Amino acid sequence: MKRSVLITGSSSGIGRCVAEGLRGRGFRVFATARRQEDVEKLIRAGFESVQLDLANTASITAAVDQVLQKTGGRIYGLFNNGAYGQPGAVEDLSRDALREQFEINLFGTHEVTRRVIPAMRELGEGRIIQNSSVLGFIALRYRGAYVASKYALEGLSDTLRLELKGTGITVSLIEPGPILSQFRANAYAAYQRNIDCDHSPHKQVYESMEKRLRADGPVVPFTLGSEAVLKCVIHALESRRPRDRYYVTFPTWLFACLKRILPGRMMDRILERI
Repeated sequence: MKRSVLITGSSSGIGRCVAEGLRGRGFRVFATARRQEDVEKLIRAGFESVQLDLANTASITAAVDQVLQKTGGRIYGLFNNGAYGQPGAVEDLSRDALREQFEINLFGTHEVTRRVIPAMRELGEGRIIQNSSVLGFIALRYRGAYVASKYALEGLSDTLRLELKGTGITVSLIEPGPILSQFRANAYAAYQRNIDCDHSPHKQVYESMEKRLRADGPVVPFTLGSEAVLKCVIHALESRRPRDRYYVTFPTWLFACLKRILPGRMMDRILERI
């Protein structure tokens, strides 16, 4: 029997790449997406797909129940990939904007994870893989909402890994730096929805940031394709001893090393220049 893997946020970018890569390696892939039209595209591409909106408990429950029914209660892997970035200075973030960021990046992800753990416990094995970010352990200006959500995801995942010791279920974090995807386009939409540029003291910075968010192709050095994340997901699923963390791209490796050896003030000076 093929091992089943549930993937959130599979309509494009990293999620779609991982879905295709795992299918090619013989996994039974359930590729989910928030919008029904994306689900239909995935089905036409040959995937088993269900609609899953991370901001909606009923949608999460229905999606996971469908997957459990189709697999006879057997889910081996979960790749929590669905997320977006809310740009904006911390002082410009409303409570609603911050809540929306956490609903998708943390609360919805947590709810999906809780729903699959009992099935994994029943099997005596399972692999939970959280797609975090280099911004899950360092902070950059104008990314406070996203940074906060990923810091929280890492803390929750580290705790879950400790609590699941001895169950056969492992928890791994993948921490990508710049990856080619639809991330900037989605971030720009969130920026337009929630940030009042004209009345902000950061207006000049926002005007420059808008150009970058609208740009096509890589805008920062060391950007890699989604295949770099796929390699880590494959290892986390297939290795007898999956890692707790997977660093992806040179910036992630660099900042992980710098954070260990540099005092806080010196680290701040480096981050302020980015």
